[in-house]
Amino acid sequence: MAEGVFRAMTKSNPRIGDIDSAGTGAYHTLDPPDDRTMATLRKHKITDYDHGARQVQGDDFDKFDYIFAMDQSNLRDLQRLQRRVESKGQKSRAQLMLFGEYGGGKRPEEVADPYYGGNNGFDIVYEQVSRFSNNFLKEVVDKGN
Repeated sequence: MAEGVFRAMTKSNPRIGDIDSAGTGAYHTLDPPDDRTMATLRKHKITDYDHGARQVQGDDFDKFDYIFAMDQSNLRDLQRLQRRVESKGQKSRAQLMLFGEYGGGKRPEEVADPYYGGNNGFDIVYEQVSRFSNNFLKEVVDKGN
């Protein structure tokens, strides 16, 4: 959902390059987003999002400027992978952090996986990733002008 929201917000922003999302595990490789994710995006007028799940790859750490984790567990997994990539002499330029660093509060927020909960969990995630995306754009992208 975060990718779909961020893509919608940055469609015409010339300072934004590749946007992608990936998981730390390969559980749903090539699967489309959950139907509830898509319904939530459509409810917010995001109707053109198309994605097939993939797992994070070592070269992602050099391809992207930022890699955001949704929770501490995924952040630790990504940090481990980034260290492994760097120990092999591969480049790693990505800044790795919780997306919730851009939550607007004193402490970073985690995004709870709504998969096993009710539909309102998807609304909560939408609100969070929209706010994080807006704050990231204001604090990082727009400040670069």
